[in-house]
Amino acid sequence: MIQRPVVRHIFTLAALIGLFVALTMPNRLLWVTPHAFVFFPLEILIIGLLLLLPGRTGIVARIGLSVLLGLSLLLRGADLVTHEIFARPFNLIFDSHLLADGSRLLTGVLGQFAALGVALLLALGAALLCWLAFAMLGRLQQMLRAGGRVSAVALVVLLLSWVVLKTTGWDRADTFAWDQLVLHGQDTVRSLRDIREFEASVNEDLWATRSGDGLFDRLQGKDVLVIFAESYGRVLLEREPFVESITATLQEAEHTLAQEGMLMRSAFLTAPTVGGLSWLAHASVLSGAWIDSETRYKSLILSRRATLNRLFRDAGWRTVAAMPAISMAWPEGQYYGYDHIYHAHNFGYEGLPFNWVTMPDQYVMSALQRLERERSDRPPLMAEIALISSHAPWTPIAELVPWDQVGDGRIFDAQAQAGPAPEEVWRDVDSIRDHYRQSIEYMLRTLVSFVQEYGDDELVILLLGDHPPAPMVSGDSNGFDVPVHLISRDPDVLDAISHWRWQPGLLPDSEAPVWRMDRLRDQFIEAFSSQYRQGK
Repeated sequence: MIQRPVVRHIFTLAALIGLFVALTMPNRLLWVTPHAFVFFPLEILIIGLLLLLPGRTGIVARIGLSVLLGLSLLLRGADLVTHEIFARPFNLIFDSHLLADGSRLLTGVLGQFAALGVALLLALGAALLCWLAFAMLGRLQQMLRAGGRVSAVALVVLLLSWVVLKTTGWDRADTFAWDQLVLHGQDTVRSLRDIREFEASVNEDLWATRSGDGLFDRLQGKDVLVIFAESYGRVLLEREPFVESITATLQEAEHTLAQEGMLMRSAFLTAPTVGGLSWLAHASVLSGAWIDSETRYKSLILSRRATLNRLFRDAGWRTVAAMPAISMAWPEGQYYGYDHIYHAHNFGYEGLPFNWVTMPDQYVMSALQRLERERSDRPPLMAEIALISSHAPWTPIAELVPWDQVGDGRIFDAQAQAGPAPEEVWRDVDSIRDHYRQSIEYMLRTLVSFVQEYGDDELVILLLGDHPPAPMVSGDSNGFDVPVHLISRDPDVLDAISHWRWQPGLLPDSEAPVWRMDRLRDQFIEAFSSQYRQGK
């Protein structure tokens, strides 16, 4: 008998602490510090007063508050994840597809059963969260109603105290949980408006009705390779623990390419995404439209907007896509204007996958050379290439083999079965970063070796990152920039972009130009098409 009041008091205290934490929990991992909980939330007083309402009104208030509290916690939990991966808050409209994308990634990294287990845990966690909110508020409601008048007076006094603290400028007397709900609501409204506005404007494109006549005459006869390197971010050139090793790798690459007679210019591009959703970057570069959400992407591929690929095709180039990560139907590919799409199942790769990575970068470049560039009596080639060896989980790390031994890729089988398992690499962030860095260095060495083996006067390479790595890997929650390099042996190609003021070599510094990715298409067309150059 004596223990029952004690137990009730413990439950009440736990409910009060739980409510306080639920109302003050930050939505970014970086902000989760003891100082974040030195806070006087207005919401806790409003909730207390609403729980004092009598009869069915009080029950309805409890149910409504439980829903709002559960939704607030779920959204802030989603914010925590998306900030760590995509460096932005969760968006109810644009991010609904992430569950399916995440499931596919987990299946590729951990296996189908593990991915299913994670999905079930997430569903159970969401249900448990809502139940805990309802139970917690029920316990507090019982406590408040037990001393109705005293509770009401105490809450009013606390409310007046909050007002005094707020008016005197103490910034820890504020609202947070409610503010986050309001921000998500406003973000949802803005997103719906953005969908309508983008759908109305995406077809406003000067190039959509232009023929190929006169386009890219300054690249006539040249093979143009637009290469997107997975997770190749500016952070690699500026932050530890990457900068020293990556700088040395790029310096060595620059020296080797210069010995081959190659000229280089570099700058930075701002990507529309971080940590994933690579297709948004591809679409922004190639369409000249800012594609920063799945919804915008879907509107784009239903539009008449001209892509760089389609304009090259209209100008007489053979346009292909080398997309080794595409392993399912890809109807969106029809929009871009490819003559042919190489994907995971028709690229001729017979080797083993490197976990999620279907084939190593060297095989992609070797197969493209064999299947396209070595064809006789062919038109010039414009290829969009995705190099994915630097995609998570970054194990095993591929190694270069002699190009004449690449064949159908089975030479890579031993490498594909070597190295630590993903769960071993992902035990600590230092290990993750080390393997990520190694994968980027492999990508760079592969391209340099490709140029040494197959580079000629007709080869033009535009190499850029698709997006920076996730903030949990990069340690930078604000960086959206990626390096971009133009490489060619022909000085006329570099002269065509002299007004861009890109810097010589492969190591752009802090003074290098920074463009949004959607700016590149029009700049590229104008630079390499004589009749469309600025002022003409």
